[in-house]
Amino acid sequence: MTGQQRVLNTFNRQPVDRRPVGEDYWAETLVKWAAEGYMKQGEVPAAHFNYDLDRSGFLNYRANLAHGWKTIEENETSKVLVDPNGATVRAFKNKSGLEHLSYLVKDQQSWESFAKPHLVSVDLQRIPFEAYRKTRADCLAAGRFFLGDGWGPFEFMREIIGHETLLTNIALEPDWIKDMVSTYWEFNIMHWEELFRREGMPQGMWIGDDLGYKFTPFMSVAMFEDVLLPGYVRYFQWLREKGIKINVMHSCGYVESFLPLLCDAGLTCLEGLEVKAGMDIIALNQKLGDRLVWFGNIDIRALESNDRALIDKEIEKLRRVTREGGRCMVHSDHSISPLVEYDTYRYFIDAATTL
Repeated sequence: MTGQQRVLNTFNRQPVDRRPVGEDYWAETLVKWAAEGYMKQGEVPAAHFNYDLDRSGFLNYRANLAHGWKTIEENETSKVLVDPNGATVRAFKNKSGLEHLSYLVKDQQSWESFAKPHLVSVDLQRIPFEAYRKTRADCLAAGRFFLGDGWGPFEFMREIIGHETLLTNIALEPDWIKDMVSTYWEFNIMHWEELFRREGMPQGMWIGDDLGYKFTPFMSVAMFEDVLLPGYVRYFQWLREKGIKINVMHSCGYVESFLPLLCDAGLTCLEGLEVKAGMDIIALNQKLGDRLVWFGNIDIRALESNDRALIDKEIEKLRRVTREGGRCMVHSDHSISPLVEYDTYRYFIDAATTL
């Protein structure tokens, strides 16, 4: 079977010859494996590991691109910059990721004056045409299932105003947050429309929105339903209008309580299922296995231990879900860090994809 066939059969609840597999990595992991001679520098992981699905690349969603990135401080280990959202961030020289230090956008007035005007019309420089075109062509040539991708509004909002301001104002100023949610979904949709018109349709969509903390979501179900869910309803309706039947949502943290609402809106697959946050694929499958495909729940800490007995224990969860009639694809519950040895990862995907 091709990767496309495996993914389609998984979602259509038809037989597969093995579980489909895909993955995400820290940048440092691929650099390490290349330095160790296992991969070529810059090699595409989906091709190297013969994944069944891959995705395309993100829109540039920061508000004022003309604002640019301005360095205001630098030392041997990091830089402090002001980003196009007006936020002050620290970028580290020896690892990926940003640390947010302060925010320019703090209330509805600063949102409407600094950010929103830059997000309400199509800006072609925001669209990753080349990356999308290349990944789509590579997937079609290799028989992999191709996903368009992007971030949801919670991710956009936390980057421009910070978690504390965001969560406080979901409670205190919900109309402002609703406006941000709507603006960012329309931003996504109008740019995806332009991308798909020029470069062709994906076979499915991936969206990332980290909505949970350990053993609890970031907000109540009532707040989610009132403030964030209408945007998801709009997104899933748009997917149906485009004829896209398969969608994958990544969400770190504990998000179980939101899943019935998201299923009703149109979600078809949950990716991540973070073990240390309290997500349990076996329990979830017993509740929602007839509605969702599962993509994850392999504890990254087991992979980082490089202990094959612990890894086998994690894989057994997928086998049980399959025995109980659920459908799952292979992915860690978080991205692969440099603590995972190449041989360990090879062992994992070989064992986990076997039915």
